[in-house]
Amino acid sequence: MDLIDTLRSTGAARQFHPEPVSDEVLARLLDTARFAPSGGNRQGWRVIVVKDPATREQLRDLYLTGWYEYLAMGSAGLVPWAPVTDREAEAAAIARAPELAAAAAAADQPGFAESLDTAPALLVVLADLSCLAAVDRDLPRYTLVGGASIYPFVWSLLLAARTEGLGGVMTTMPVRREDDMRALFGIPDTVAVAALVVLGRPVAQPGRLRRSAVGSFAWVDRYEGEALGGASG
Repeated sequence: MDLIDTLRSTGAARQFHPEPVSDEVLARLLDTARFAPSGGNRQGWRVIVVKDPATREQLRDLYLTGWYEYLAMGSAGLVPWAPVTDREAEAAAIARAPELAAAAAAADQPGFAESLDTAPALLVVLADLSCLAAVDRDLPRYTLVGGASIYPFVWSLLLAARTEGLGGVMTTMPVRREDDMRALFGIPDTVAVAALVVLGRPVAQPGRLRRSAVGSFAWVDRYEGEALGGASG
């Protein structure tokens, strides 16, 4: 595929045909993704391919607790777990999560989260904290920079999947239950849960995506200054 077209059309896929993704294909995807950039070329990513059915079910159950909280906050007009947010409104919204869980349980067809354990491929992506040059570690705000050495690997994995006719999605929901994830997968304290990547052959082929115009987020010389390239829109 043309690189620019691939970059403009690699969206999230959450519905898949049932056939599994072979170890050979997964190894090939990871073999390409490992060339992603990372600070100091330390390559701090680690990956667990989840195959055991019982483990998959436990992973799904861990996922669901955060998922219904996520939906509850979104339905209240909040950005879920935003570092800058109204914490009281957030707590009130989360209190409604059991209602959403009950509605999902009564639905005729399970959604992506409810059927997570049946996805063709589940990859838990981890970050070796000893490998991350987190230059914002000691700032009095939410830390962000360490992910720059991990998430390019995830994006490369998703791009590589496109070349195999696959699609997928990165979700960070399992991070909400990191202690339980550690117990489930034997993850040491020096390693963090970064993401869950779900892969398979998508039911719907991706098309061109919609995104905000460059001028709405890129400015000259100062924050919210002159839009790059002229007026935004």
